[in-house]
Amino acid sequence: MRIVFMGSPEFALPSLSILIEQKHEILSVVTVPDKPAGRGLHVSSSPVKLFALEKNIPVLQPQSLRESNFVAELQRLKPELFVVVAFRILPPEIYKIPVFGSFNLHASLLPKYRGAAPINWAVMKGEKETGVTTFFLQDKVDTGNIILQARLPIGEDETAGEVHDKLADVGAEVVLHTVNLISMGRVSTKQQEDSKATSAPKIFKEMCRIDWQKSAVEVHNFIRGLSPHPTAFTSHKGKKIKIYKSKVMGDMQGTPGVVEVSSNRLYVGAGNGAVEILELQQEGKNKLFTEEFLRGYQIERGDLFI
Repeated sequence: MRIVFMGSPEFALPSLSILIEQKHEILSVVTVPDKPAGRGLHVSSSPVKLFALEKNIPVLQPQSLRESNFVAELQRLKPELFVVVAFRILPPEIYKIPVFGSFNLHASLLPKYRGAAPINWAVMKGEKETGVTTFFLQDKVDTGNIILQARLPIGEDETAGEVHDKLADVGAEVVLHTVNLISMGRVSTKQQEDSKATSAPKIFKEMCRIDWQKSAVEVHNFIRGLSPHPTAFTSHKGKKIKIYKSKVMGDMQGTPGVVEVSSNRLYVGAGNGAVEILELQQEGKNKLFTEEFLRGYQIERGDLFI
């Protein structure tokens, strides 16, 4: 099929790659504009752009999706289909251009976890299962008719980052299957049940502070649901500590936020139970496993995480 692919982050790469491997014609890739990044503010391109350039695929980077030149260029390409993976919200004048419409790959089992951060929220909520959904775009975000879904179990200690990587690969297979069904004229859809919808809004840094009054299971899910980004954090004597990995200590009780240090291991009490901290980072320092961290950072039994 004659496809325009729209996406930006690494999550989209397996989907773009598999379409190229299977000889679908990628007319162009649409991605976010380059922007300064890092301490040196060097200009950075999206992973999708870099991959597209390696494959000699033309790249479009509009500042606004309503730019007349951008719309005209998409129309000139005469695409049959837009494939959207982890990109911006398309206005109707864009997603209605292709002959066969536009579909999106979403990292949840819609209608659950509609929004910008479905993987993080599914893990934070302690879900045992998640998945991916392809659906045709319509005006209201993440509400279009479902084409295909695939399920993926979530391990009790898996982080959002680990689930993300698995879903990217699962999603690529679903994207390919969806494209093939559309190209053969065999696609069928079903409406989403809005009554079962849940929200997965964007997560901001100020939302990532750990509440040690919550149960150990809830704290653990919060930590892994925000790992590796944007990262759960706490404070110790005025210093910000990011926490990436933890473990529920089912046989241990503690006082919320109070630290226990034993044999190079670090535990923190919760509202019900306690968690062991396995991987953490002092602000401005490197991420370390707990044993390494305790060798270079002064923390004592009875200290408080807030």
